[in-house]
Amino acid sequence: MMNKGLFGGVNPMQMLQRLQANPMQFLRQAGYNVPDNLNDPNAIIQHLMNSGQVSQQRYEQARQIAAQFRR
Repeated sequence: MMNKGLFGGVNPMQMLQRLQANPMQFLRQAGYNVPDNLNDPNAIIQHLMNSGQVSQQRYEQARQIAAQFRR
């Protein structure tokens, strides 16, 4: 079996474009449960962490990856 790597064989730039185009749809398709009434990115992150869907470590990893795209 082939290792698909960190992004599961999906182009990271395509993932970023999908996330930017429709964040709620992207998160839900990824299996996260986010209430409809949340639309502030910080509130969404806080909900995911408070509900145990995302750990502090995973959040920090995502921040590091996102920082690389901003360079």
